[in-house]
Amino acid sequence: MSAFIADYMHGLLDLSFWQLVVVSVIGIQISMMAVTLYLHRDQAHRAIDLHPVLRHFFRFWIWANSAMHTDEWVAVHRKHHAMCEREGDPHSPVVFGLKKVLLQGAELYRSEADRKEVVEKYARGTPDDWIQRNIYWRYPNAGIVLLILVSLLLFGVNGIIILGIQLITMPVFAAGVINGLGHHTGYRNFETADASTNLTPIAFWIGGEELHNNHHAFPTSAKFSVQWWEFDMGWLWINVLRALRMCKVRRLAPSPRLEAKPQVDMQTLQAVLVNRMHVLRDYTRSVTLPELRSERLADRGNALLAKARSALVRRPERLDEAAQTRLNRVLKNHERLRQVHDLRERLVEIWEQANVSNDKLLAQLREWCAEAEASGIRSLEEFAARLRGYALQPALT
Repeated sequence: MSAFIADYMHGLLDLSFWQLVVVSVIGIQISMMAVTLYLHRDQAHRAIDLHPVLRHFFRFWIWANSAMHTDEWVAVHRKHHAMCEREGDPHSPVVFGLKKVLLQGAELYRSEADRKEVVEKYARGTPDDWIQRNIYWRYPNAGIVLLILVSLLLFGVNGIIILGIQLITMPVFAAGVINGLGHHTGYRNFETADASTNLTPIAFWIGGEELHNNHHAFPTSAKFSVQWWEFDMGWLWINVLRALRMCKVRRLAPSPRLEAKPQVDMQTLQAVLVNRMHVLRDYTRSVTLPELRSERLADRGNALLAKARSALVRRPERLDEAAQTRLNRVLKNHERLRQVHDLRERLVEIWEQANVSNDKLLAQLREWCAEAEASGIRSLEEFAARLRGYALQPALT
């Protein structure tokens, strides 16, 4: 008996230490691709269409490695976007605090996933076939039991370590790092109304999901990277799968296209609405920040202006009481900054309105451009001229 145990202590494969490391890394990568490609980009946002074989494989992998179900994950994630940073957001550090999301992210997910009304409301379009009803839903823990048996059979005692690493991958990286740090720490390419941030350079480990601010700016884009130096591991695999005809890209983030146009027309309005995050980013870079620098040069040593950058750039709903007070003082004492800030908020209002006809929105955009061009502020005049030239990109084929 002891001889039998000794022979199979290292499993049927009897791998060396470094081979076991490679197996562990591959397992982590498959888990992250299952999350970012299947659960997130394919199921939650319909940004890509995976081949049915891949969908079934990833669905099985998720079930076996975490006992999670597609409908529950998708429902929780969609609710996060719908209620972001507000009461009802399943895992926002703004609501729960960073420590709780980092350390108890999996518990927050489980609490929300167990609510049937949430799943019914937000999980539409997720798998509801025979295998889902009769295996995955009926035996939620059978996959993990199967994983334990296979790990012990193939890797022996070392399989326990590999299994432990595999089982903590998603709770640590997805529930903790992405949902926690991804709404607390890092840089922002876009001033979204939420607190999302980008975290680099850890793309290899979490599949590009660390580019969280980019994702919140363009939720239905299959590609998360925006800057030339950002790397999206998930996008790399999407291109590999496209070459193998196992993945189809449905949507990408818009790219601004400018044309020489004499006036604002309906296409301008549509292009501005589609590219609103780019428009807001351009406004910050070409109007707000240059005017702030100009005011600081004209009023050297003004401590209030020296701390005004974030208050002027952030969306009002992201400002705490102290920042709002500081902003109000800046706007009261600096007319040009007040004018620039007020026009930015009015521009945002154009695309945030609900149940307003396109004709009325077009009239508002024309009025906005006319006021900006007559403001006497050069940066505003130049921005309005660029805004007039916005045009739609050809549809993705």
